[in-house]
Amino acid sequence: MDKIDIRSLTYEELKSRIEDMGEPAFRAGQIFSWLQAKGVTDVHRWTDIPRALQDKIQERFTIGRLELLERLSSRDGTEKFLFQLGDGRWIETVHIPSARRGTVCVSTQVGCKFGCPFCASGFGGFVRNLAASEIVGQVLFLRHELERLVTHVVFMGMGEPLDNYDEVSRAVRILNSSRGAAIAARRITISTCGLIPGIERLASLGLQVELSVSLHAAADDLRSRLVPANRAYPLGRLVPALKEFSRATGRKVTLEYALISGVNDSLEAADRLAGLAARTKAKVNLIPLSEAGVKGFMASKPDAVEAFRQRLEAKGVPVTVRRSKGGDIRAACGQLAGRNRPGGPPPRP
Repeated sequence: MDKIDIRSLTYEELKSRIEDMGEPAFRAGQIFSWLQAKGVTDVHRWTDIPRALQDKIQERFTIGRLELLERLSSRDGTEKFLFQLGDGRWIETVHIPSARRGTVCVSTQVGCKFGCPFCASGFGGFVRNLAASEIVGQVLFLRHELERLVTHVVFMGMGEPLDNYDEVSRAVRILNSSRGAAIAARRITISTCGLIPGIERLASLGLQVELSVSLHAAADDLRSRLVPANRAYPLGRLVPALKEFSRATGRKVTLEYALISGVNDSLEAADRLAGLAARTKAKVNLIPLSEAGVKGFMASKPDAVEAFRQRLEAKGVPVTVRRSKGGDIRAACGQLAGRNRPGGPPPRP
């Protein structure tokens, strides 16, 4: 049987495995701490673990690690990292620093199935899901090997997180564990294009994680063009799911809305969005479209962005305008594409 990567196990799963090996349960806490809190993957550096158990761990599990191929730094301090996975596939991760926080934007899939026309992640198609160890590994690499401050994690990189729900939810539990990275649930944000089954499962996870929905239009015809998943999960079904998520978790949903010139930035579109936000008691995050090399789409003009924001505010909608960071290194929202060819030489800056 193929060995499982031990970093894909939650603490409870690891504890069960350790007890099945005939070892005392407290060893699981020690091992989990070495892996997740301290980021030490060399079992022979686990100084409080007996050598016999170290050898057992090596025999029964793997401990994968990402290989950093490329690092790009933006003028605004944002950094983008290209990682190679164990099978040669490539993913991208972003670190966004600010005064007292450091946010890591993690990928959850190699490629994406859903084909939003202004998002670069799906241009090469879908390749595979990431394992929890590969998702968590992005955070741990930045925190421990590159010594970056990590206070928040957003699942907004390559892929659709709720299309990989099992591994994503496992990664959330691992990152949230007080025995590991101890990232507070309210500092973890899951983004989705609107996959209702995943939203329903996330509501029952038992953690107050934040939910962010890539909405981009408040009318089905336009949203189906911009977010093809809307054809399967239209607004008439999505809105009740968002209301139930807020009721179950006590958290307000964020509606992400990329403003595209002449497409979804009219005042009439703002009125429709305001009505939807009111029904879901959601807050709105406006995002001027990032230039991702997509023909036919242009970012809204600053005055159109401001008029749209003011219209929402006038209707009582909590609204912010996100100033996307890392645009000069193609690290902004919707720009992560990775290089999903297997293997190959490291890319050039």
